[in-house]
Amino acid sequence: MARNTFEDWIPEEWDSNVIKRVEQTSVVESEAKPYPMSTDTRHIPRSAGVDVNGVSKGGTYGEDESVNDDVLLTAKKAGRAIRIADEDLQDSNVAILEQKRVDWATSWAKYLDNACLAVTAAESGVTVPYTSVYKAIRTTNSDTGYTADDNYVATATGGNLTYNNLSAVLGKVETGDYFDESLVLVIAHPSLREKMRNIKDDQGQPIFVRGQGGDAGTPDTLFGHRIRYSLGAKTSATAVHNPTGNPLLIVVNRDFLAIGKRSGPESRVAGPDTGVAFLTDEAILKMRARRAFALTHEKAAAVLEVRA
Repeated sequence: MARNTFEDWIPEEWDSNVIKRVEQTSVVESEAKPYPMSTDTRHIPRSAGVDVNGVSKGGTYGEDESVNDDVLLTAKKAGRAIRIADEDLQDSNVAILEQKRVDWATSWAKYLDNACLAVTAAESGVTVPYTSVYKAIRTTNSDTGYTADDNYVATATGGNLTYNNLSAVLGKVETGDYFDESLVLVIAHPSLREKMRNIKDDQGQPIFVRGQGGDAGTPDTLFGHRIRYSLGAKTSATAVHNPTGNPLLIVVNRDFLAIGKRSGPESRVAGPDTGVAFLTDEAILKMRARRAFALTHEKAAAVLEVRA
């Protein structure tokens, strides 16, 4: 017998502790430009700008031929299920379900950052849900006139992170058409923090300045630009929550980091007394989220890879 379905009518329930943990852990979730999505796809118009030229008295105006297109956001789902014995739920003095929701939120936030920032392979669906910033910067895009590796900097293999490396990656963005002082964000893997602390400019002044007062105070800065840290900012072949590749430092105009928010983070619980768990007395906690991501123009970002 056919039935009506109403999944799209049901509002998503956001738990404040889960959302807070995601926003604390994921740079992309908290810093990228959000695009609400009511379906699994959304088009973002992309303007190529307009050229300008001098016109003599009585002369003919040149007509602009800049190509205008769009960027497609496609929502992809990530999730996990946990099977929990009913006896443990009944006997424990710990809020098991709440704790596991927060634990998943932490892992998902790192997974999201890794998928958006540092995966080295081309988008392929489930294992590589998006074209990451790293992959975009290392790939030619004829639509935007970007050539692979134009905005890519790497340390020498096994070499130290240097002043010149950091200056070069900043310069890739600072000298481009998409530079905006108020919107520049530096994203780095935390392992680079120690390396940056010891680098000084020609006047002996540290280029890395430690912020004061935590989240409520002044942020860390690099060459005066605000810096955020992400455990997902290490290279990996597929999207994972615990990448082990080379650490990255990314400089980006954050308005060009687009995150589509379709649903979640959310959770559902199948109780132990009905359905699939009836014969085992096990509850099943399911957590999920649907997000889309795109770097909307390669020239708005640059990547520094610290090679092992």
